[in-house]
Amino acid sequence: MSQEQDESKRHEVEAPHWTEEQIKRRRQRNLAIAWALAGFIVLFFVVTIVKLGGNVANRPL
Repeated sequence: MSQEQDESKRHEVEAPHWTEEQIKRRRQRNLAIAWALAGFIVLFFVVTIVKLGGNVANRPL
């Protein structure tokens, strides 16, 4: 029976205890990733508009 209890506890994971400094750094890292992603999206949009040219609105429907 003791071996069964050991097996059941083997998969339990203790929740991490974050310090304020770790939370602050994680938030800053997430913001940096978000800004980089937004910049990448804007870059794709601008490149697409430039490649399509200014007459994209004058196409036949």
